[in-house]
Amino acid sequence: MTSALRDLIDLLDLEPIEVNIFRGHNIDDARQRVFGGQVAAQALIAAGRTVDRGRVHSLHSYFLRPGDPHSPILYEVDRIRDGRSFLTRRVVAIQHGRAIFNLQCSFHVDEEGLEHQVAMPEVPGPETVPTVRERLEPYRDQLDGWFFDRPRPIDQRFIGALPWIRDEADPEACQRLWIRADGELPDDPLLHAAVICYASDMTLYDSILNPHRIRWDDESFMAASLDHCMWFHRPFRADEWLLLDEESPAAAGARGLARGLLFTRNGELVVSMVQEGLLRVRHPVASPVASPVAGPVADTVAGPVASPSSCQAG
Repeated sequence: MTSALRDLIDLLDLEPIEVNIFRGHNIDDARQRVFGGQVAAQALIAAGRTVDRGRVHSLHSYFLRPGDPHSPILYEVDRIRDGRSFLTRRVVAIQHGRAIFNLQCSFHVDEEGLEHQVAMPEVPGPETVPTVRERLEPYRDQLDGWFFDRPRPIDQRFIGALPWIRDEADPEACQRLWIRADGELPDDPLLHAAVICYASDMTLYDSILNPHRIRWDDESFMAASLDHCMWFHRPFRADEWLLLDEESPAAAGARGLARGLLFTRNGELVVSMVQEGLLRVRHPVASPVASPVAGPVADTVAGPVASPSSCQAG
C-alpha cells in the first residue's frame, strides 16, 4: 500500500465524539478549500458507522459552502429510518458552526431480483495505458511542482486526451479512464464505497469542461461542484481496476451536468453517478478551440458539441 493510500484510509477513519457525531480531519492544507470528494466520502463513512446491516445503495448530496482545510469537520448523523430492508441516514457536515455539506443515503439488505445493464464500452486494458505521471512528464516544466510530484491515492489511466492537456480541439463532452486504489484495501465494503465516492469527484467535472476553451485556473472562471449523486448496483473492490465512462449531456445557465458509469473488468456495471457543477464565466469565452496546459486546481458560451455517445477510445 502506498503512503498516499494509507493517508486516505486514515482520512476516512473518523473519530466518534458523541452518539451520531463524528469528527473528520484534513491532511492537505495546501488547498484553498477542502476537496469535495473527501467531504462526501467522510460523510458516507459517518452514515455507515450508524447502521448494523445492509450495503449503501444510493447517496444524494449537496455542496453548500467551501470547506476550510485548516479546521476539522463535524459530521452529525440523523437516523431517519431503520426498516427491515432499508436504512436511511441524513448527514450534515459542519465547520465554524455552519453547514458546508448535506448528504442523504440509504442502505439495503442484500436480496435477489431481476437484473439487466448496459454493455461496457470496448477500450484498451489498463496495463496498456500510461499512468498520469508518465503522460504529464513532457509538460513537467509547465506544471506546478505540487501537481506533478504529489502522491496520488488513486491510480488513474486516462484513455485519450488528459483533461488538463489540450494539444488540439476536443469537442467531445466525454472521457474514459481506468481507476483503482493504489494498493490493497481492507475487506470493508463501506470503505470501498467511500474510496470510489472520493475518486468519483476527481474527474466527473472534467467531462463538462472538455468542449470548452476554459481552464481550471483561469481567473475569469469560477468552478465548483454543486451536488453529487451515486447509485451502487453490485458489490465491487475499489482496489481492482474499474472503468469509468463519463459524459456531459448539457451545460446551460452557468451549470453543467456530468454522468458516469463504473464497470468492473469483466463488464459488470457496479456504480452509476451524476454531478452538477457551477460554470461561472465573468466574460464570454469562445468554444470549442484548443487550449494549452491546464492549471492544477481540480476542482461559457458554446454551441452544440459532439454527442456523448460518440466518445471513442484512443
